[in-house]
Parts: sequence; structure tokens; C-alpha cells
Amino acid sequence: MSDKSDKDDSYKLISDNRYARFQFEILETYEAGIQLVGTEVKSIRAGKVNLKDGFALIRDGEAFLMNVHISPHDSTRQTYNHDPRRNRKLLLHRDQLRSLTGKVEQQGLTLVPLKMYMKRGWVKIVIGLARGKKLHDKREDIKRRDDQRDMQRAMKTQ
Repeated sequence: MSDKSDKDDSYKLISDNRYARFQFEILETYEAGIQLVGTEVKSIRAGKVNLKDGFALIRDGEAFLMNVHISPHDSTRQTYNHDPRRNRKLLLHRDQLRSLTGKVEQQGLTLVPLKMYMKRGWVKIVIGLARGKKLHDKREDIKRRDDQRDMQRAMKTQ
């Protein structure tokens, strides 16, 4: 007998935005669905997604994913294809939207996409509530990462 919880936890990573983790300090993360058209899903399954310049906005009680590039599908005629940088609606719970609205407006935080993946056939995206890092914070992160790498090398050679 197979355990259903094992299947629920598995997902296929499509795109990861490591640049956002370097540029921003991530305070909270939220999982959201995305409203897509058929050719976008085909392109996402092929891995043709770029989250680097993307961000999310909340307008009129709805969240939208902006500036995320999903390449047009290759074998589909151009008239049926989608616009690569169109705005896509994010599917979040109402209470999540309310809390995000308050934090974004009052505290001046930003919503950035962190990763996109397929979970049980559905396309999901993780958005992070983020605060921009200053230059000295980025330098500290680089220094800390280099020190960790040096320690790992030293332990490996012993």
C-alpha cells in the first residue's frame, strides 16, 4: 500500500531565483498558485522561465505577478501563443492577501518570486516578503560564504 503523504510532498523545481536571495533579506514566504494559459504551462514544463526581474503587486485586493518572463511555446503557432511578460494573477487566500497588503503598504516591503515548481500537476510559486539589502550587508554575506567554503576545504583535506 502506498502512503499518500509521500506523493503530496514531492515537487519538480522549475526555476529558482537565487539573485533575489542575494539582493533582498527574505522575512516571510508564501506559496501561491498562478493563473496561466495553456501555452504558458507547456513552456513552464519545458523550464523556459526567468524569475530574475519579477516582482508582485497587490491591487484592489488581488495579487499580480509582474515582469516574469515565460518564453512562448516553440511548436505552437504564434497567433495562439501568449505574451511572454504579461501580468499573471496570483492565487492566495483572502487572509494572506490582507496581511501582505498591510505589510507592503505600511513597512515598505517588496514581494519577490523566489522559486517556481510543479506540485501534483499544478504550477506553484513561492513569493517572499522582502526588504532590500544595503551594500555592506551584501559584502558580509559574500565574506561569510567565502569563510564557510574555506572551512569546508580545510576539513576535507584533513
